Formats: sequence, structure tokens, C-alpha cells
Amino acid sequence: MPHVIVKLWPGKSAAQKQQLADAIVREVARTMDYGPEAVSVGLEEVAPDDWMTRVYAPDIQGKRDTLTKMPGYGPLATRAD
Repeated sequence: MPHVIVKLWPGKSAAQKQQLADAIVREVARTMDYGPEAVSVGLEEVAPDDWMTRVYAPDIQGKRDTLTKMPGYGPLATRAD
């Protein structure tokens, strides 16, 4: 039973959040061969000033081995110099 948590900056409309949740449910159900009733989605707003400490450090840097897509920002980002 997949549960997907999306952390994002505040400011998106309720309609945008619902569209995102619907798309996530649709694609998880399709890709993983579950019925949509098996998928749940949580949206957590995190202020930009708190992002690095509340999201990046624990969920990205601290769980690097579980990520399937790294962000293009922050200390772990690959930079083309």
C-alpha cells in the first residue's frame, strides 16, 4: 500500500495540490499495478527558510541511498564547472 509524501513550499492553490495528488495516485496505481484505493498521498508545506533543515538534510542528504532522483540544488548537486 504505497503512501507518498510530497513536501513543497507554501503558495500552491488547493486545485493545484489536488491535481498533483490525483496524478500521483493515477501513476502509482498504473505503474505498480495497484488499485487507486490502495494509494494515499500527503502534502506537507514547508517554508523556504526551513527547507534545508526540515527537508534537505533529513530526507535528501540523510537518505541519499534511497533516492531515485537527486535534486539539482544543494551541497550534493552535481555541478558542471
